[in-house]
This record gives sequence, C-alpha cells and structure tokens, in this order.
Amino acid sequence: MCVQEAGAKALASLFSGGFNAGMGLIDTHTHLDSFAHRGELPATLQRAAQEGLEAMVAIGTDTDDWTLNRELARENPGQVHYTVGLHPCNVGTDWAERVAQLEEFWSGPLLPVALGETGLDRFHLPKEPVEAEKVIGWQKAAFTEQLALTKRLGCPLVVHSRGAFAECVAMIDASGVDWSRVVFHCFTETPAEMAELTKRGGYGSFTGVITYKNAEPVRAAALAQGLDRLMIETDAPYLTPMPHRGKPNEPAYLRHTAEYCAGLFGVSYERLAAVTTANARKFFRLPA
Repeated sequence: MCVQEAGAKALASLFSGGFNAGMGLIDTHTHLDSFAHRGELPATLQRAAQEGLEAMVAIGTDTDDWTLNRELARENPGQVHYTVGLHPCNVGTDWAERVAQLEEFWSGPLLPVALGETGLDRFHLPKEPVEAEKVIGWQKAAFTEQLALTKRLGCPLVVHSRGAFAECVAMIDASGVDWSRVVFHCFTETPAEMAELTKRGGYGSFTGVITYKNAEPVRAAALAQGLDRLMIETDAPYLTPMPHRGKPNEPAYLRHTAEYCAGLFGVSYERLAAVTTANARKFFRLPA
C-alpha cells in the first residue's frame, strides 16, 4: 500500500467512530503546566481517562515547570509521570545555572522518567545573524551539558529538534549516549532522517501532525520506522490532531491520533493501542 492510500484509509478510520475507550493509551509528550495554571487540570485528566489514556508524560522545559510536574506526578500516581530538561527555546545567558539544577531531581523520592526536552531549535532564532549565532551557541552548550548528564544517569532522552536534525544527531553521536534510549519527539522529518535514527537504535514519536493533509512525508517516516517502534504523543496544548485542528490540544485528543495511525498501519485500534503503550512503557521504564 502506498503512503497516499494508507493516509486515505487512516482518515476514513479517524471519522468512523471506531475508537475503543477500553484500550489504554500513553501520551508520551504533553505539557500540563498551562492546564494547571488555569485551574483546568482535574477536568483535563478526567477527560483523558474517559478517552482511554492510562498514563501521560509531563515534559519539562524550564525551572518553572520542573517542580510543578513532579508535584503533578506525586498527586496523580500512575497517571502522570514527568521529565526535566531545558528546552532550547528557553536557553539564555544563565543556561549553565539552570542546567546545573537538573541532576538533583534524580536524588529525590519521585524520579523523572527521562531528561528533556532538550536539543536545538533553529526555527525560533533571532533574525539578526550575530544574535542568532550567539543563541545557537548557547543552545549547543546547554545540549552538550544535558547529553553528558544523560550519559551519566543512563536515563532516556527526549530530543527537541527543529531545523537542526543533522546537528542533533552528530552531537548525540559524539556524546556516547545510548541511542536506544533516545526519542526525537514530534518527528516531522522524512524517511531519510528516520533511517538515520533507526540504524542507530533511536526512536521518533508522532503527534497530531500525522493527521494533517499535507503531512505525507511524516506518514512515510512513521511507516518507515514501523509499528513495532511507534510511540504517539499530543505535545498538548499544541499540534491538535484532526478533527479538532485549530483548537487547543489536550491529552484526551490522543485518541484521534491513535485512530488515524491504526488506519495508516492497517491494524485494529486494539493492536495499535497495545503496541504503542508497550513501547512507551519499555522506553520510559514505566511500571505496568
């Protein structure tokens, strides 16, 4: 089956109402801080559970959400897990001071399930070339330090890469981090880049972007990776899947991405849910 045919089948599946809320899903990348700050988190978690999510990973991006996500994980055991990391778009002159705080989270009673998200982002750089080079220099330095910490801890790594795939791969290669513990979240590259990940043992995780009409290369990359290595995420409140594109995303909407992927891979929803959940639990070492 070609990618276009698989996409059409997936779209039909998405609108067919075939979702089975009895099959558990795991959202491997979501941002819960915005829901918490608006007082919407209890309802958000309830809707997620009603739509079949059995767990989610709250992703750390800076000092203001690391402790919050840990508390959310403590208050919602089993349902919420958390990571800590300095997002490249949050890197500034004091990046070293903030990165130095990460390791202490691995000495507490409730440990993160990964380091990240961290990486490189060339899309949001300043327009002035000198300023842009200064910022990307900070990003690379912060990423290097977080890679070193990842290797020391032996933990999973969640990578944010935008406009910098080859650079991120080269830096991970140089770091000696175990590639089997690396996931490039929100994978939007082509099958060629996916081949670079899979030959190293790394993973790509897919958001609602895979449901978009113009996302044929993304669908091709997912098929190239294969169902047996697939993980899915919302990246909520961003990248809302069809049919809710244009509205704020939330973990409950992961079911739409799951439905679409079941059609894309030509498998039952039950099979898609079982495989992606098993992959997520194995990658992040989540308890059953």
